[in-house]
Amino acid sequence: MKKIIPLLLLTFLFTSLKKDSDQSSGKLTQLVNPFIGTGGHGHTFPGAVVPFGMVQLSPDTRTQGWDACGGYYTDDTSILGFSHRHISGAGMTDFADVLFTPFTGKLKIQNDTLQTYYPLKFSHKNETAKPGYYKVAFDNGIKAELTASIRAGFHKYQFPAGESGIIVDLHHNLHNQKVLESSIEIVSNTEIRGMRLTEGWSKRDYVYFYAKFDKPFSVKLYKQNKEISGNKLNDENVKAVLTFANPKEVKAKVGISPVDEKGALNNLNSEIKDWDFEKVRTLADNSWEQQLQKIKVEGGTQDQQTIFYSGMYHAFIHPSTYSDADKRYRGQDLKIHTLAKGTYYTVFSLWDTFRAQMPLVDLIQPSKTNEFINSLLLKYQQGGLLPMWDLAANYTGTMIGAHATSVIADAYTKNIRGYDTELAYKAMKRSIPYDTTGVKVNHPAIWEWLMTKGKQYNQEMGFIPADKDVIFATSRGLEYAYCDWALAQVAKDMGKTEDYKWLSERGSRYKKYFDKETGFMRALDSNGKFIGPFNPSYSNHMNSPYCEGNAWQWTWFVPQDVTGLMNLMGGKIPFEKNLDALFNTKAEVEGDEASADISGLIGQYAHGNEPSHHIIYFYNYIDKGYKTQELADKIMREQYRNAPDGLSGNEDCGQMSSWYILNALGFYQVTPGDPTYTISRPLFDKATIALENGKKLVVKALNNNSKNKYVASVSLNGKLLKKPFFKHSDIVNGGELVFKMTDKKQ
Repeated sequence: MKKIIPLLLLTFLFTSLKKDSDQSSGKLTQLVNPFIGTGGHGHTFPGAVVPFGMVQLSPDTRTQGWDACGGYYTDDTSILGFSHRHISGAGMTDFADVLFTPFTGKLKIQNDTLQTYYPLKFSHKNETAKPGYYKVAFDNGIKAELTASIRAGFHKYQFPAGESGIIVDLHHNLHNQKVLESSIEIVSNTEIRGMRLTEGWSKRDYVYFYAKFDKPFSVKLYKQNKEISGNKLNDENVKAVLTFANPKEVKAKVGISPVDEKGALNNLNSEIKDWDFEKVRTLADNSWEQQLQKIKVEGGTQDQQTIFYSGMYHAFIHPSTYSDADKRYRGQDLKIHTLAKGTYYTVFSLWDTFRAQMPLVDLIQPSKTNEFINSLLLKYQQGGLLPMWDLAANYTGTMIGAHATSVIADAYTKNIRGYDTELAYKAMKRSIPYDTTGVKVNHPAIWEWLMTKGKQYNQEMGFIPADKDVIFATSRGLEYAYCDWALAQVAKDMGKTEDYKWLSERGSRYKKYFDKETGFMRALDSNGKFIGPFNPSYSNHMNSPYCEGNAWQWTWFVPQDVTGLMNLMGGKIPFEKNLDALFNTKAEVEGDEASADISGLIGQYAHGNEPSHHIIYFYNYIDKGYKTQELADKIMREQYRNAPDGLSGNEDCGQMSSWYILNALGFYQVTPGDPTYTISRPLFDKATIALENGKKLVVKALNNNSKNKYVASVSLNGKLLKKPFFKHSDIVNGGELVFKMTDKKQ
């Protein structure tokens, strides 16, 4: 015992010192918790990814149901395997390509299936996730570690003694996804390659892969779970079982590509040249560290800093790289093209991200904004229209509005113009009227209800009649008005006077939906009359004039003309009264979306979904900023937590987190297309934003604590702000934004 005690003491001291060293290293990646959002309905995943990477190598724990969208759900205690692509925080399922499942023991086929090997039991206490890295120890003795580069994944498995192996499953898919075609070819006893084509949310999604292993394997190929001889297999249900004799440890490197197997191999060879797993893991960590260092915060609690940097992490997973290392990519016409320069991207959740995630990128990384816009313009050139929700070179037709327009218009008004502005204007204008002539849509049915009717009626009648086009008619009319207004700002700057007049009129059409008698935006019939009976709390998915919301939330979607909305309501006093009613009316929603898309309720305000995200700042327009500050403080404190269920709704490709980031800094852009920020409630004592031009914007909050949540005054570069607004041009070259906080309502 005398010898054991010092040994235990040394072990304890070493562990403690290592932990302290990690925390005192100053690395911001130590503050990221990738498990935030993997519970509740956040739909995030904990696996390995680098900023804006093509590969998202992560465990899949389920394939069915709404909470399978990210592949992983924290309530699950078994893992099906590790697939190479995932979507962070979406409300629909797709990807989950090329599943690797380790197994131990001699392979046995039961009931003509390999599935008996797939639920690998584990405990969350034996699981670790950090930016660019994931590790789990299974109950059966297998240990798995994952890391990634931009276009390749790196697996490391440790096995118990005896025969073990890896099942490579190309039939694995998520809810509503179908494998149309797949193939596996054995290149050598250490290399395999293949492809798969799926139909799901993206109607034609091509994925090619090339995998290398550091140890030789024996192999069996399976078609429809029946063993087939040969070294190449084509079918919609194919698997390869790779067996290693007493391997102890096996490493696998997997390059993927949307183009071909040659591209997958080149991506792998370009990005992971050797078998040094720790080197790749370190590079992944460093890439995240560089991204996180763009904003450094001081003060706040440990949990608040973790929520902030986990938000930064989630904000920069998408859009995702979709061009190979050799610049080839699959375009919106599904043909192969080659970039002249830069990177091509996909996964544009524009209905969500135009609100905060894209403005956040504009602020700290405008060169990335330019790359995103150039990708969108290529999609327009090759497909015929700007996408609404672009996924793997597919027009999905998901969601509403024309928010590629608002994203580009917002960048333009901020003088972010590293793209062909005339081409951009032409592309945006094409998305305004009903015009699908010559559009190369790879699945035409997506236009039948979502694009065609609504825009046609809006073009011909000046509004969208809900008796002719019931699906989201009012919400679409409001969003078209905002997007038309956004384009009008570009037209004005470019001297396109007639277009400006035309678009400005269209931007004011929100007024047609407002019912002065009830005080809500309502559905209209073909004669322009309001449709009854009316219940502002009611929402019914796909059978409602409101999209993922109800009249309480959608009445406030007029970010382009707050004064105009105020006038419709009768001025500042009734405007404030109606705002107060939104936040204080009993938090009940009627219809089939009550527990899904309408979540994070404060009264009838729903922070868990995007249509509400700008509303709390409307108090700033009527000199009642303290109410904005109270609500911002309440939302950040109650609806964001350092826990798997720490988000009140879907992460939505970075939007939910970007809202938190900007508010924690103390400001928010209500209207993309108008480069104006308004004041929120800063969470941290100090934040230093490293702008891409080398300048720094420093945000200070004096006398800041949990009680002092109100803003007494704000100064920008030494000048006191008379109103709670400032311009993007005021901070684009850095400076100092100073808040003086108080516990008194101002």
